[in-house]
Amino acid sequence: MIRDDVAFGSIPELGRLLRARKLSSTDLTELYLERLERFGPRYNCVVTVTPERALAEAATADRELRAGRIRGPLHGIPYGVKDLLAAKGYPTTWGAEPYRSQSFDEDATVVARLGAAGGMGYSQANASFSGPGKTPWSVDYWSGGSSSGPGSAVAAGLVPFAIGSETSGSILTPAAYCGISGLRPTYGLVSRHGAMALSWTMDKLGPMARSAEDCALVLAAIAGRDPFDASSVPRGFRMPAPEPRGRRFRIGVPKGVIDAVQGEVAENFTTTLDVLRSVAEIGPDVELPDLPFGVVGGVIIAAEGLSAFDDLVEGNRLKDLTAPEDRTGGYGALAISARDYLRALRVRRLMGRAYDELLKPFDAIATPTRTTVASPLDKAFRDAYPEVRGGVSMIGASNVVGVPAISVPNGFGPGGLPTGLSLVARAFDEAKLVRIARAYQARTDWHKRRPEVV
Repeated sequence: MIRDDVAFGSIPELGRLLRARKLSSTDLTELYLERLERFGPRYNCVVTVTPERALAEAATADRELRAGRIRGPLHGIPYGVKDLLAAKGYPTTWGAEPYRSQSFDEDATVVARLGAAGGMGYSQANASFSGPGKTPWSVDYWSGGSSSGPGSAVAAGLVPFAIGSETSGSILTPAAYCGISGLRPTYGLVSRHGAMALSWTMDKLGPMARSAEDCALVLAAIAGRDPFDASSVPRGFRMPAPEPRGRRFRIGVPKGVIDAVQGEVAENFTTTLDVLRSVAEIGPDVELPDLPFGVVGGVIIAAEGLSAFDDLVEGNRLKDLTAPEDRTGGYGALAISARDYLRALRVRRLMGRAYDELLKPFDAIATPTRTTVASPLDKAFRDAYPEVRGGVSMIGASNVVGVPAISVPNGFGPGGLPTGLSLVARAFDEAKLVRIARAYQARTDWHKRRPEVV
């Protein structure tokens, strides 16, 4: 394989090269380090690179691989993490000026688990200090969400996979805008110990990679109960076996979804459903619950975010934040009463039951991940996500109730920008999402397309 082919290789492809000794972990690490240095600034996607740690861990992996000690499919493969996950001894800035010099004495649980699986972490991806994240498909367009750095880095072949976080769309959106795959797990499946908190009852960590299969391999390494995170659940995740011959999925589609999105997004979604019909029964159209998911999610995130960053408010340090709207936006949450917050939590229980009833007849419900392709960089953040006519978006609602979702690339729209297919399933049904997405990717090659990185 030539160097670019290696840089864009899938986890199984890289693993085969390492185990066959056609490539060493040190070689692989040096390749990605060179690409991070050369291309990272172009996409504003990397804030900290840790070459000393990466090369030391690569040397250890090489010794173990030569000795025949195989830890698993991630052994010897580098990765990146969003700059809200602690990496021992290195800056973990949370993408905010007041925390630029912050560091921790231990790795986040996710980082530690990836290390135990033989992965080498060496980059923290975030765009806040260097400017807005740019999609590698066009540097004039945003890479989407607060996990924009991981999305750009994976899409540009700077890391094979990365860990992102999602509270209300920050894994799925960059996955769609950057033309990669992103898996948001069920709330509690992946420990958040060592991660910045925005909303304790809504934050999730998950993999961003080239394919659904890659995402599943990473999720298998990081899922499971953690005594340091009381919200984590005592269950793990296993790579799903191949589908039995003749097995057909059941996929629902919200009513009016085609009429509520950008023209090319709708066309790609229609074509996607035609592909999925070879392995699934599509329909009937479903009515999404008419409940105030946006209001409830907004109240919970605002109230919990205010508490999480109480030091900034009490210390009058909001003024030090980079984005002008962030310097004042936090103060609005002071108006949320305990009564409003607790009412939102109670209503969310009802929403969870309604969503479970909605999802129960299906293996998944399918929608376009976003209503449009990526927004231009000069568009204000508040305008970057157009309102969805007809209420077919499931990103906000499914985050409120904590169920899993996956986004995989399904074509291109205006300006050659990627579009995405999103699948949402019941709590802890990540395996179903992977199976459907894997079946789709076996019949298409969108996930193998790569931008021209120069």
